[in-house]
Amino acid sequence: MKYTEYILLIAILLAITLSTEARGELNSVFPMPTATPPTNGGISGEDDEESLLPFYNNFLSEYVLGPEDVISVDVFGHPNYSKSGIVVPPTSRISYPLIRGGIFVGGKTTDQVAEIIQRELNEYIIDPQVTVTLDKVGSARFSVLGRVASPGIRPMNRRYSLYEAIAEAGGVVEKGDRKRVLLVRMQRDGQLSQSVIDLEKLLEGKQPVPYLQPGDQIIVPEKRWSLTKILDVLGRASALRILFGSPF
Repeated sequence: MKYTEYILLIAILLAITLSTEARGELNSVFPMPTATPPTNGGISGEDDEESLLPFYNNFLSEYVLGPEDVISVDVFGHPNYSKSGIVVPPTSRISYPLIRGGIFVGGKTTDQVAEIIQRELNEYIIDPQVTVTLDKVGSARFSVLGRVASPGIRPMNRRYSLYEAIAEAGGVVEKGDRKRVLLVRMQRDGQLSQSVIDLEKLLEGKQPVPYLQPGDQIIVPEKRWSLTKILDVLGRASALRILFGSPF
């Protein structure tokens, strides 16, 4: 090989190496949500829009209480011992009739709190039937559901862009429709509004990056899913307003 050809070959190899490194640095700064296979919480390919509902209902039943949450206690047949609109204080200890020192509810589910109250009331009432319900979640939350690696409901402990929220959920998985990402927001009148986001255009800078508000729902649908049916499913999620309520 001639000397000039040798130098040219080295130059080409060097250019390829630098280009690869530059792409790697770019991806580290602006990582594209990857098509990761779904985890146990993922949605199988056989599911449809209805598969969104269990995420809300399961989260509600497993939710552990904390400050600013609002609960109600109902003792069947004993209205004097029933209380509604109890706001959990910063200490997570609520006052309750006949229970000296109150009840520490922090980190407990509503069923666990009901068991504590029932046990304490056994001294005063024969076989008390106690139900504790969560009326409102105090802390700000949002959800990322559908075809992402780790769908679920998340606390909003900082400002999130739509892109960051999807990335934190593990990215869009196979069959996810990147061109029809649905951002659902509850309005002042309690109605749900929708915006359809093209994730590809967003990453190319051709579409403004939306930032989330408390209670926002991000749905990454399958290509075969109907956006109209998704909104219908969300409208039937009784837990939706308890979890997120109106931000106004």
